[in-house]
Amino acid sequence: MESGFFTILLVSTFEVYSAHSGITDWEDVMVAREGMPTTLVCTDTTMRGAVAINWMVKSLDEWKLVLSASESKKFSGGASKASMRLTDPNFQDTGVFSLFLVPRMEDSGLYSCLIKQQERKLKEKIILLAILTVTIVPAAPIPQLSTVRLAASVNPGYAATKITWAAPGGIYMKSKKTNTDTVAKVPLVQNKDGGAYVCMVHPWGNSSNTVFAFHVDVTVDGETDLRDISTATQAQTPFPLTCPGDQGDYVRLHWLPPDSRRHSDIKLLYQNDSWGGSTFVTNHSKRLQLAGPPYNAEAGSFSFLLTPELKDGGLYICEVFLNDIAFSRRTTLSVLTVKTRHSSSKLELWCLYSERSQVHSARWKYQNESRHLHSLSINPGRIATILPLPITSDTAGNYTCTLQLNNGRTVYATQAVTLPLEGVSVTTPSLLPSLSALLLLVPLVAAAVSVLLWRQKHISDRGIEQSMSVHSGEAENIYENPEDIRQAPPQGSIYMDLKPRGENDVYKELER
Repeated sequence: MESGFFTILLVSTFEVYSAHSGITDWEDVMVAREGMPTTLVCTDTTMRGAVAINWMVKSLDEWKLVLSASESKKFSGGASKASMRLTDPNFQDTGVFSLFLVPRMEDSGLYSCLIKQQERKLKEKIILLAILTVTIVPAAPIPQLSTVRLAASVNPGYAATKITWAAPGGIYMKSKKTNTDTVAKVPLVQNKDGGAYVCMVHPWGNSSNTVFAFHVDVTVDGETDLRDISTATQAQTPFPLTCPGDQGDYVRLHWLPPDSRRHSDIKLLYQNDSWGGSTFVTNHSKRLQLAGPPYNAEAGSFSFLLTPELKDGGLYICEVFLNDIAFSRRTTLSVLTVKTRHSSSKLELWCLYSERSQVHSARWKYQNESRHLHSLSINPGRIATILPLPITSDTAGNYTCTLQLNNGRTVYATQAVTLPLEGVSVTTPSLLPSLSALLLLVPLVAAAVSVLLWRQKHISDRGIEQSMSVHSGEAENIYENPEDIRQAPPQGSIYMDLKPRGENDVYKELER
């Protein structure tokens, strides 16, 4: 079974190879980009004097004359295309018989450089000309945050073993082979993604070049489309996500999580059919709600309010469909927040932000700008500045983290650092002072309650029912002569005029 399968595979391979019979005996392969000037090289310095040159192309297994020049230096055959000519009219003196042309896709195929002398064949060189076609979608200038599609194909396809792509700086790009093209993509393109990309064609068979490299210029629109917004906000701060158009029949809101460039990560957050009455929302809607007037979802006018957390940065795409027209608006959002972390010897101020792709810089700044802060960055998307403990008047104050985007927009968050309370540590709050105070109060409270209970019993024994404030005679203590105390000059103490309301009513006395 396996042997039979292997035999079939060999036969199939041979049939494919045989299908191109007559094309494997070329001496050289030339890959040219469609519409770009190209030279088919044919030189031999030993072939000089009274010689003639015939350039021919093979079409449908038949050779056709392209251009010829006689021994008398006169062209005896006209070129098949206006762009075709010999690179050196003095070919009898130099031995340079190369052909210049500006090829189109239909010009691909086998070319013969035939050198003759008095109708006698001296030399022939067969060259396979392959035409490269490159397509860039969308057309330049490319809108920011769109996806650039770089597609390349070679005709005939068997002229190349593979096609590869490289980004500016020689960075290898992932590409995929389709039925006709080799495609590479650049999602969410920005200004920095513009430049010269390189398409490399690796020829099959005999060739004087191991690879043909072609520069492909990608131009990104310097101005952000009004449909595309690049901005930032603080965490837990309501942020408006507006949709395009005044009204629509159907709306969808998608979200690509922060710092992700894979379209497979896109999530549907909300969709609404104003005619069918169906609505779809996700758990993300806990932080996302429909905006109020002047927007009205029932009338097909949509806008959202997002109260984001750090993880809610990223790309938001709102699509509105009205009849057969679709509108789209993209909002790339970075979310900024600040946090503190204490240790025994230092206070760390952390600045965290998401959707790093559009962040140009992040830095800490003290309210006194003359004081330079040292920033520490351990992981992407977070920077820190460290303050030694204890906090002093020189280090207390407002610390601001400022985020600047590639488009120049800025957002900031401020962290206030205050002086510690006297006797209380900033970094490790302790319960000992509070416990000590409570322990000191226990005997004082117990003594006060004992006095009140004793006094209550004493009053009951004597049958006193009138107010203690009008008691006459020599007082035993300050509570029995409140009038004397009221008339005495202030001594820095405050006294209470207590009236018992019943037996053992100590706590009612304390209410006043």
